[in-house]
Amino acid sequence: MPENQHEDPFEDRFAAALRNTGHSFRSDDPAALVGRGEVRGRRKQLLRRTAVLGGMTGVALVGVGATLLLPSGGHDPRRTSAAAGPAATASSSAASPSPAETFTGDDMLRALKELLPRGTYSEEEAQGTGSAMPPNARLVFDDGQGAAALGLSVDRMDPGGEQAAQWTTCPDKKIVAYDDCTSATRPDGSRLMVLRGYEYPDRRVDTKWWNAELVTPDGVHVTLSEWNAPAQKDAPVSRPQPPLSVEQLEDVVTAEVWKRVAAAMPRSPEPSVTDEASPEGRPSGAIAKTLIGLLPENLKVTGRSGPGGEYAYLVVDDGKGGSLVQINVQPGMSDMAGMLFGDDAEELADGRLVTTRQSPGEKGAEGVVMWTVDTLRPDGLRVVVSAFNTPAQHQDATRDTPALTMEQLREIALSTMWDAGV
Repeated sequence: MPENQHEDPFEDRFAAALRNTGHSFRSDDPAALVGRGEVRGRRKQLLRRTAVLGGMTGVALVGVGATLLLPSGGHDPRRTSAAAGPAATASSSAASPSPAETFTGDDMLRALKELLPRGTYSEEEAQGTGSAMPPNARLVFDDGQGAAALGLSVDRMDPGGEQAAQWTTCPDKKIVAYDDCTSATRPDGSRLMVLRGYEYPDRRVDTKWWNAELVTPDGVHVTLSEWNAPAQKDAPVSRPQPPLSVEQLEDVVTAEVWKRVAAAMPRSPEPSVTDEASPEGRPSGAIAKTLIGLLPENLKVTGRSGPGGEYAYLVVDDGKGGSLVQINVQPGMSDMAGMLFGDDAEELADGRLVTTRQSPGEKGAEGVVMWTVDTLRPDGLRVVVSAFNTPAQHQDATRDTPALTMEQLREIALSTMWDAGV
C-alpha cells in the first residue's frame, strides 16, 4: 500500500518476509496468480488471513499484485476483560503494560481460549511477540456442534490512516460477495467491522467465512476469522454456521489482552527494502480519478470505488451494459519481474515490460471473461488493468466482451499519467 505516510511495522515486516521468500516461488498457473481482478483489496484480505492460518499461500499472493493470516470451559464468551496473559506477568495492568512484557505462542493460545465458549480444541498453532511475523493464534474449535477453524492476529497501524479506514469499512458487493456486514465506531473511538461472507466468492463450496476487524484509537489492529469447517479451504463443511455469533466475535476481538499483545510487539524492525520509488504521496482517490480521465469518451461511469492508495475500480457502460474495470498501481515491484513477466513478455524500447492475458473470470460466474494488460516500468512501478464483461466479477456475464478493448487497456496501463504519481 501504504495508504498513509506513517510507519506500519506489520506491513514492513510481512512485506519483507514475503519478498525474501517470493524470489524462489513459482506458480504452476501464472495467469491465475497475477490475473485476479480485485487487485489490491483481496490481496490485503488474503494476506491477513494467510498470515493467521499459515501456509505458502501468502507467499504466492505477493505475485498477485492483482488484488491480507489461526480446555478452559466455563468462561463467559461475552466477557471483554483481559484474558490470561503470560504467567510471569499475569498480574500486570492491562491499561499500563510493562515494557518488558512478552507473549509466547502458548500465551496467545491461552488468551484466545479464555475468550471462547466451552468446547474442545485441536490443531493448535501460534506465534508470540518475539517473531518477525505478527503475533497470532489459530486452532480448530468444537463446541459440540462441529469442528471449526478460528484464527486471530494482532498488529499496529496508523488509526487515522487510509489503511485503517479500509480495514474497518464494509467492502463493495461488486467486489466481495457476502451476506451481511456492519461497520461502526465504538464508544471508546475504536472502529469495528464484522462481515459474514464466504470463503469462495462464487459459492462453489458453501464454506462460510466470518471476520471481525478492530482498529483502536491507539492503532492496535485485531483480526479474528472463523469458518464453518475445520480448515479455511479443502475441508468439508462441518456445521451450518461458524461457531461464534456476531456478538461473540465482537467480544473476542475487543478484549483488552490484545492491546497488551500489541504493546509487546517490537517497534523498529529492519525490513528488506529497495531504493525504488515510494508509494507515499499518492493522494487518496487519485487512482480512480486518473483512470476516469484515461477512459474513452463513449464510456459512462456508473459506479466507482472509494478512496484507495494503490487500487481502484470503475463500472463503465458503453450502452451495452455494465463492465467492471480494475487497476492496481504498485511501486517497488522490480524484484518480482521474473515471477510476473515470462519470456513471452514484450519489452519496449524504454525498458518497460508488457504482458497481456485473456482468461476466464471468477469460477462459477457464467460466461465471465477477464482481459488484462500488465506493465512494469524500469523504476519498479507496476500498472495492471483488467476489464470484465460483467459489472461484478463474481456474477454472471451481462455482455459478450468487456467495454474496453485490449488496445485501450494497453494505452491506459502505459499512460505517462501513472509515472507522474497521480
